[in-house]
This record gives sequence, C-alpha cells and structure tokens, in this order.
Amino acid sequence: MGLSGKMVRDVEIKSDGDVFHEIFRYRPHHISTMSPGNIQNVDLHEGDWGTVGSVIFWNYTHDGKEKTAREVIEAIDEEKKLVRFKVVEGDLLQLYKTFIITVHVDTKGENNLVTWTLEYEKLNGDVEDPTTFMDFAIVVTKDIETHHLK
Repeated sequence: MGLSGKMVRDVEIKSDGDVFHEIFRYRPHHISTMSPGNIQNVDLHEGDWGTVGSVIFWNYTHDGKEKTAREVIEAIDEEKKLVRFKVVEGDLLQLYKTFIITVHVDTKGENNLVTWTLEYEKLNGDVEDPTTFMDFAIVVTKDIETHHLK
C-alpha cells in the first residue's frame, strides 16, 4: 500500500445545506459554539473570511487530545458548495506530509448530503489512515446539524 491516500464519506443532514456551506466558507469561527466539545476556537490569521488564500487557525480536540491546525483556504466553488482547506501547520503534519480537507454540500430537494474528502500523504508506512479524523468530521457535522435544528 502506498503512502498517499484519499478517504471520502457522505453524511445526510436535515438542516439547510446552504447554511452548512456558508458556515464553512464564511463563519467557521462559529463552529466552536455548535460543537464546543470538538472545536474550541477558530481564528482568522490572514486574509478575509470566505476568500481563497486566507489562513485559518483551529484549536480542536481529537482522540481526547487538544490539537491545532493552520489551514489555507485553497479553493471555493460556490456553485458546487465546496470549500477546500490545505493544512500547512499543526498536529496533522506530524503524521502526514500533506493533508487536504474538502467539504462539499449537495442540496437537491429536501435531502442535503455533506461529503467530506481527505487527501493525504503519510510520512511513513507506520502511519494509519486518518479514519478517526474522518469520524471527527462526521461528529462535527452532526453537531452543526443539531444546532440548526433547534
């Protein structure tokens, strides 16, 4: 098995898909109030919210440990409701040479489908696939959904 990988997972949400996309594009700093057990803080370090090239710094808890990630918004596709983040600093880069997170929302009819894609290159063959990180993304998705269904 090679060191590069791609993991994709879909999760259906009942809350508004457009709102979900807007949160990750324009208001990721609000996620800490929707999923406080997982996301403690999100700060804008460079640029403007919702623009390609902006740098966002995340404080989060994953696998029971406090962690950080500095990410650059690499791409935004408003038509596809897609935002892609490239991790440029932080805990994930202790295991992975590259780590790209894409969140895409498909809003057809009443069903909204959130698709998470993780693209990564492991530092070595001993590093596991980021399955628990994908689980983490799904839990945060469900927390955001619950918050908006209240």
